[in-house]
Amino acid sequence: MALEIERKFLVKDGTWRREADLGVRIRQGYLVNANHISLRVRIKDGGACTLTIKFPRTGLSRLEYEYEIPLDEAESLMELAQDTVIEKRRYHVLDDDLVWEIDVFEGANDGLVIAEVELACEDQAVRIPQWIREEVTQDKRYQNSRLAERPFSQWEHEPIQPLELRA
Repeated sequence: MALEIERKFLVKDGTWRREADLGVRIRQGYLVNANHISLRVRIKDGGACTLTIKFPRTGLSRLEYEYEIPLDEAESLMELAQDTVIEKRRYHVLDDDLVWEIDVFEGANDGLVIAEVELACEDQAVRIPQWIREEVTQDKRYQNSRLAERPFSQWEHEPIQPLELRA
C-alpha cells in the first residue's frame, strides 16, 4: 500500500523549462472512474506500463496501488479505455529539494499545464516557485480522471485560459 500525498498547481509561464528534463510522453486511460475511485492504465513513451488504483482523497492524501504490466496487456486495456484517454508530456524540475512534475497536456486538454509536487507528509513546507499561478489541489476538475471525462477544451466560462508556453 502506498500513500500518495500531493499538491497541484496551475503554471503561469514557461520559465520552468530552463530547469526541466527532456520529459516523457504519457498516455493514460481510465477503465473505472466511479465513487472517487479510479483504475487507470498508463504507457510511458511506448514502454513502461502500469495499472494503478487510486482511492478517495482525505485532505492531501489518498491510497494508491500501482503495478507494472506488460506492454501488450497495457495496449489491450488502453483500447478498452479509448473514450477516456488523456495524453501529456511530463517534465521534472528539481526545486528546493522537491521534484516538481509538470504535465503539458495534449489533444482535448491542449493548453492546460499543471505542476504537481509529492510530499512526505501533509504539513510539509513547500516553497512555491515563481512559475506557479495558483493551487488547484482541491478543484476536482483538474484531476486527470476528470480531464479524461470532461476535457479542458470543453470547459465554458472558466477562470483560466490556455497557457502560452514560451519562456
